[in-house]
Amino acid sequence: MDDDKPVTEQATETMTAAVEATKDAAVTAVQKVKKAAKKVAKKVAPKKAAKKKTTKKKAKKAAKKSSKKAAKKTVKKAAKKAAKKAPKKAAKKKKKAKR
Repeated sequence: MDDDKPVTEQATETMTAAVEATKDAAVTAVQKVKKAAKKVAKKVAPKKAAKKKTTKKKAKKAAKKSSKKAAKKTVKKAAKKAAKKAPKKAAKKKKKAKR
Protein backbone atom coordinates (compact mmCIF):
# COMPACT_ATOMS: atom_id res chain seq x y z
CA MET A 1 0.00 0.00 0.00
CA ASP A 2 2.84 2.36 0.71
CA ASP A 3 4.12 1.85 -2.82
CA ASP A 4 0.70 2.92 -4.24
CA LYS A 5 0.61 6.19 -2.35
CA PRO A 6 3.39 8.00 -4.22
CA VAL A 7 1.95 6.87 -7.58
CA THR A 8 -1.49 8.31 -6.79
CA GLU A 9 0.07 11.48 -5.48
CA GLN A 10 2.09 11.74 -8.65
CA ALA A 11 -1.01 11.21 -10.74
CA THR A 12 -2.98 13.87 -8.87
CA GLU A 13 -0.08 16.31 -9.13
CA THR A 14 0.23 15.81 -12.86
CA MET A 15 -3.52 16.16 -13.29
CA THR A 16 -3.64 19.38 -11.28
CA ALA A 17 -0.68 20.71 -13.22
CA ALA A 18 -2.42 19.88 -16.49
CA VAL A 19 -5.63 21.51 -15.31
CA GLU A 20 -3.79 24.66 -14.30
CA ALA A 21 -1.92 24.76 -17.59
CA THR A 22 -5.11 24.42 -19.63
CA LYS A 23 -6.79 27.05 -17.47
CA ASP A 24 -3.92 29.47 -18.04
CA ALA A 25 -3.96 28.74 -21.76
CA ALA A 26 -7.70 29.33 -21.91
CA VAL A 27 -7.39 32.63 -20.05
CA THR A 28 -4.65 33.88 -22.35
CA ALA A 29 -6.62 32.78 -25.41
CA VAL A 30 -9.68 34.67 -24.19
CA GLN A 31 -7.59 37.78 -23.57
CA LYS A 32 -6.13 37.61 -27.07
CA VAL A 33 -9.58 37.19 -28.60
CA LYS A 34 -10.91 40.16 -26.63
CA LYS A 35 -8.01 42.33 -27.80
CA ALA A 36 -8.57 41.32 -31.40
CA ALA A 37 -12.30 41.98 -31.10
CA LYS A 38 -11.62 45.45 -29.71
CA LYS A 39 -9.30 46.24 -32.61
CA VAL A 40 -11.91 45.11 -35.11
CA ALA A 41 -14.62 47.08 -33.31
CA LYS A 42 -12.50 50.22 -33.47
CA LYS A 43 -12.03 49.80 -37.19
CA VAL A 44 -15.67 49.01 -37.90
CA ALA A 45 -17.39 51.43 -35.50
CA PRO A 46 -16.60 54.71 -37.32
CA LYS A 47 -17.83 53.28 -40.61
CA LYS A 48 -21.07 52.12 -39.03
CA ALA A 49 -21.69 55.51 -37.44
CA ALA A 50 -21.30 57.21 -40.79
CA LYS A 51 -23.65 54.75 -42.51
CA LYS A 52 -26.52 54.95 -39.98
CA LYS A 53 -28.49 57.63 -41.83
CA THR A 54 -28.13 55.97 -45.18
CA THR A 55 -29.04 52.55 -43.84
CA LYS A 56 -32.49 53.73 -42.80
CA LYS A 57 -33.14 55.08 -46.27
CA LYS A 58 -31.78 51.94 -47.84
CA ALA A 59 -33.98 49.81 -45.60
CA LYS A 60 -37.04 51.78 -46.65
CA LYS A 61 -36.15 51.46 -50.32
CA ALA A 62 -35.51 47.75 -49.93
CA ALA A 63 -38.85 47.30 -48.21
CA LYS A 64 -40.60 49.15 -51.03
CA LYS A 65 -38.84 47.06 -53.64
CA SER A 66 -39.64 43.81 -51.93
CA SER A 67 -43.30 44.76 -51.54
CA LYS A 68 -43.46 45.74 -55.20
CA LYS A 69 -41.89 42.44 -56.21
CA ALA A 70 -44.32 40.54 -54.03
CA ALA A 71 -47.24 42.43 -55.57
CA LYS A 72 -45.99 41.66 -59.07
CA LYS A 73 -45.65 38.00 -58.22
CA THR A 74 -49.17 37.79 -56.85
CA VAL A 75 -50.54 39.55 -59.91
CA LYS A 76 -48.70 37.13 -62.18
CA LYS A 77 -49.96 34.13 -60.23
CA ALA A 78 -53.50 35.43 -60.31
CA ALA A 79 -53.26 36.01 -64.05
CA LYS A 80 -51.96 32.48 -64.60
CA LYS A 81 -54.76 30.99 -62.51
CA ALA A 82 -57.35 33.05 -64.34
CA ALA A 83 -55.93 31.95 -67.67
CA LYS A 84 -56.14 28.32 -66.61
CA LYS A 85 -59.67 28.65 -65.28
CA ALA A 86 -61.05 30.69 -68.18
CA PRO A 87 -61.63 27.76 -70.58
CA LYS A 88 -63.30 25.75 -67.83
CA LYS A 89 -65.63 28.62 -66.98
CA ALA A 90 -66.48 29.14 -70.63
CA ALA A 91 -67.31 25.45 -70.99
CA LYS A 92 -69.57 25.62 -67.96
CA LYS A 93 -71.38 28.64 -69.33
CA LYS A 94 -71.97 26.88 -72.64
CA LYS A 95 -73.43 23.87 -70.84
CA LYS A 96 -75.77 26.09 -68.85
CA ALA A 97 -76.83 27.95 -71.96
CA LYS A 98 -77.75 24.65 -73.69
CA ARG A 99 -80.03 23.64 -70.82
